[in-house]
Amino acid sequence: MTNHPPIISCLWFDHEGEEAAAFYTSLLPGSATGTVTRYGKAGQEVHGRPEGSVMTVEFSLSGRSFLALNGGPHFRFTPAASLFVHCGSEADVDRLWHRLVEGGNVLMPLDRYDWSDRYGWLSDRYGLSWQIMLDRAPRANIEITPSLLFTGDVAGKAEEAMRTYTSLFPAAAIADLHRYGPDENDREGNVKYARFALAGQSFSAMDSSMPHGFAFNEAFSFQVLCDSQYEVDHYWEGLGAGGDATAQQCGWLKDRFGLSWQIVPAVLPKLLSGPDREGAERVMDALLKMKKFDIAALEAAHAGRASS
Repeated sequence: MTNHPPIISCLWFDHEGEEAAAFYTSLLPGSATGTVTRYGKAGQEVHGRPEGSVMTVEFSLSGRSFLALNGGPHFRFTPAASLFVHCGSEADVDRLWHRLVEGGNVLMPLDRYDWSDRYGWLSDRYGLSWQIMLDRAPRANIEITPSLLFTGDVAGKAEEAMRTYTSLFPAAAIADLHRYGPDENDREGNVKYARFALAGQSFSAMDSSMPHGFAFNEAFSFQVLCDSQYEVDHYWEGLGAGGDATAQQCGWLKDRFGLSWQIVPAVLPKLLSGPDREGAERVMDALLKMKKFDIAALEAAHAGRASS
């Protein structure tokens, strides 16, 4: 097993993925767009997207990897999954806030709070949720951390989820965990705020027992790139245990906390975006019939031979 399988935050858009990626990368230093893949003829009865239209856009924000997916109007972002932006200056906080809030909605006003002298929570013009905070400890760079809010049916399960995830990934640990006390505005012992690492990458988590009316969904998922079938099997079985079996298709699964993951062979983007378009069409046709990905079968489809 590789020491650090890449974990990529995947953002589901109707058709605005390329536009959103260009907007986000204009906001932050150390950001860029990468490979663009397009829909072909294969699987149109399933995905319903026009041939030649953009399917995915790879991009990075402050050195962190993301994928924008144009999947149609099936899922909308919720504040259950957000991007937490740690800034070292008020100027950075204010600049990002004013750019991102344009056309969006304020969830918590930009103001002074107990945990930060400058913090705000918003959803941008595409519905994606952002928390922007001035760190009290000096920092030279801007850090982006995916943040998970465990609410509704999974309120109170943030710690269990973190322990599950850190048991499956290398270079993983819960680094910082703060709990609600007896006189605070949530259940005593629930996670007020925690930071944890998976494959050397930072994440954060919180519990909330308030009736928010939203939950995790496929609009915000994590894609795990795997170098071998062993890794595919490991993450598929480990993350899928106890989850919704009906949500398992085309490499996607939901874990028992409702969070969506994509367990993807690292070779798949190359098979889909290379110069052999007929091979790519065969790969797309094959993967649309799979739940858990079979690397040998995908490579055989690309080569135009029957899998063993």
